[in-house]
Amino acid sequence: MAPGSTADTTKLYTMPEESSPHEGTWLQWPHEYQYGKTFRNRLDNTWIAMTKALIQGEKVHLIVYDQTERERVTSLLKTENIPLDNVDFTISPTDDVWVRDNGPIFVRDKNGHLLIEDWGFNGWGRKADYENCNQIPAKLANDRNLKKIDLNGIMINEGGSVEIDGKGTFMACKSSILNENRNPGMTQAQAEAIFIRYLGVTKFIWLDGKAGLEITDMHIDGFARFVNSSAIITMSEEDMLYWQVPQKDISTLYGATNKNAEPYNFVKVPLTRNDVVTTYGKNVGKGSYINYYIANNTVLVPNYNDPNDTVANNIIQKLYPGRKVIGIDCRNLFANGGMVHCVTQQQPKQ
Repeated sequence: MAPGSTADTTKLYTMPEESSPHEGTWLQWPHEYQYGKTFRNRLDNTWIAMTKALIQGEKVHLIVYDQTERERVTSLLKTENIPLDNVDFTISPTDDVWVRDNGPIFVRDKNGHLLIEDWGFNGWGRKADYENCNQIPAKLANDRNLKKIDLNGIMINEGGSVEIDGKGTFMACKSSILNENRNPGMTQAQAEAIFIRYLGVTKFIWLDGKAGLEITDMHIDGFARFVNSSAIITMSEEDMLYWQVPQKDISTLYGATNKNAEPYNFVKVPLTRNDVVTTYGKNVGKGSYINYYIANNTVLVPNYNDPNDTVANNIIQKLYPGRKVIGIDCRNLFANGGMVHCVTQQQPKQ
């Protein structure tokens, strides 16, 4: 039976939840070859800060464009006195930095073995160059001698489009999956059958989202994430309306239940108090703190040189008492459309 068939709902693989133990974290380092040196230089410090925070508890796998970039990045890290014991490099051309979307999705089979799923990446519906980034999952599977599940031709799905709670529940916006620019003609039932098979989920929370709002067609991880199987971290209704989340979606989200039909507890984090201004003086509007990343010993939270940085960090710290919240300056990254979660991808422990 074809993998896209609505009747084909056998669970083959399960995606571990982000807070489960990592072997390491993947980052694609910014370079000059797509958008120039100014773009690269404005982002280097964010990648340095993430690397420094992550090596406290896991390996950091850096994807760099070429050997020249490897030498440049090595020099940057050494200048900041960041030890390289837990850092390794993969040389591979990339178009951009969004490894959450174009990188591998690590899953386990029924025997607990780790595999890489390659969902295919088309630049969020062919809005940006993607040929180099689309090669990354296959490259990493080959380099790491991991079996690759090729889902190209079955579904286009970016990692930032989907949230899972590790207990079988899935949350996403239809606008970034059931979109003609990704999966023409695909029905919700067909998509669910694929996610059941390849992510191991059984309960679905679908929001409509807003196609065309920005390049991703509204990824869920900018405004709603699972804390665990009983709690969702999100924003107030007022802040979600500012974020242009449709009113219907706000109602759907607040009314969502988990796979045991239990209502979620909601943790609400404010947007920045002020508009975010980059280090080079560009006003990019209010920023979200929801797009954080859970590492083994730390939680990397987007920060914006804003009074609400401390408020958000404290709220998130209480949710992860065994980990240390570290604020990562995302002002310049936010100007390019994303935050910490968008540029990280976890590799679970074997």
